[in-house]
Amino acid sequence: MGRRSNGLNSVLAHRLILLFVCLASGGLVYALLSAVVANGRSRVSDFGRLVDEGMAVQNEGGCCRGIENLELWGSAVKWGSEFKFNNSEGCCNACKSMCSGKDGPCLCDTWVFCGDRKACGSKFGECWLKKQKDSLAPERQEGVPPGEVVGWTSGLIFGKGEGIIGLETEHGTLHIKLLPDCAPHSVAYILELLSLHHCAGCQFYRAESRGQSWDSEGNHIENAGFGPPYALIQGTLEAQGTAFNKLPVEDCPTLRRGSVAWIGSGPEFFVSLADHSEWKHEYTVFGSVLPEDMHIAEKISTLPTIADVWNNVNVTVLKNPVPLLVRRIQKSHVDEI
Repeated sequence: MGRRSNGLNSVLAHRLILLFVCLASGGLVYALLSAVVANGRSRVSDFGRLVDEGMAVQNEGGCCRGIENLELWGSAVKWGSEFKFNNSEGCCNACKSMCSGKDGPCLCDTWVFCGDRKACGSKFGECWLKKQKDSLAPERQEGVPPGEVVGWTSGLIFGKGEGIIGLETEHGTLHIKLLPDCAPHSVAYILELLSLHHCAGCQFYRAESRGQSWDSEGNHIENAGFGPPYALIQGTLEAQGTAFNKLPVEDCPTLRRGSVAWIGSGPEFFVSLADHSEWKHEYTVFGSVLPEDMHIAEKISTLPTIADVWNNVNVTVLKNPVPLLVRRIQKSHVDEI
């Protein structure tokens, strides 16, 4: 009986040890699986957060335009094979969410979306977020055969202190913040001018002061007329020796003091010296003069002029046109609009 009892105790002891080992192993496996699941959830959460932030930016309004049949290159910060949207706006806003200016420089300045079902095939919906070495000279796909459809739509995003060019005159340089998300075709043309390193023939030739109709901040004075004078300086951005193709109509918001807009399809343009709500939504705005430079535009508006009549409209033309150069700006302006 004693031996039998000792045998049972031995068996029981071994079983207890085995149970303890199993429980310990199970706990280790559970901890490992929990860590893996938590990590997976974290990745899914990060992905969802990026999408949610992109949608939040979209809901706040603003532009999200791109250029169809164009594939911009650059270093990928988000791979499109793992990142898809139903439309280009979602892709654009995902890039914007990484370029809020709150956490330093933009992590994304280029978005590329495959939105042509036939041309894209299995790549349809892919959204590639990229970072350019030089946002004012973006890399693009070259060597596309004429007539071949490129299924990609691409756009640029300029963050705080980025996308600023200069219109250099003898009276000073107007620093202009470009708006590629609202006027991508217009901005693409300006970037082409930058690459030419000259703008022979570019000039301001018309000057209209604010007169008695707008105050120094561009606000319309109550009961005053809307011109003449019309509170603007007008010129051309057509470089001699280069062919100019008419630009499409893009975003036409209410004109504000500092707005830079095309007349028709370009290359004639103007800088608004005042708010012009009376002009409704008639002009593509592709940039805005930094507030600290508006005194230069005001100075040009006071130069000697000659009265003239254009299409039954009284205007004032500069006695001596003011030549201008389109310049790349190296210094970052951190306080721009």
